[in-house]
Amino acid sequence: MYNKVFLIGNLTRDPELRFTTSGIPVASFAIAVNRFKKKTDEAGASQAQDVDFINIVAWRRLAEICGEYLKKGRPVAIEGRLQLRSYTGKDGQPKTMAEVVADGMQMLGSRVTSHESPVGNGPATRDTGHVTNEEADEIPF
Repeated sequence: MYNKVFLIGNLTRDPELRFTTSGIPVASFAIAVNRFKKKTDEAGASQAQDVDFINIVAWRRLAEICGEYLKKGRPVAIEGRLQLRSYTGKDGQPKTMAEVVADGMQMLGSRVTSHESPVGNGPATRDTGHVTNEEADEIPF
């Protein structure tokens, strides 16, 4: 059995960085991922595009890095595992949600604003823009 997810998309909002009661950082955000599907019209087959919105959760040092460097609209690659969670909603009804628990993150694109560091030049990105949970513990800041 194997549970591995690779996604590339754009952030739909800035990551929300919180801390558990024991002080462990956790970041939550979502990415928009394009999905192509065949659509048949009068002229024949063509492709249409749908968008899936995928919830992402990052923990510990990776969560801190996501909270610091990721911004709404920025393209990002996420590597992780799919997780299904059940909970009781405010209306008392049972709910189930799917999310990806990130093991790695890579910032994509070269868009730089005055408050953003260039991709690959900040210490958190390690020249490639890719950070894993294991590597995040070794970053000196």
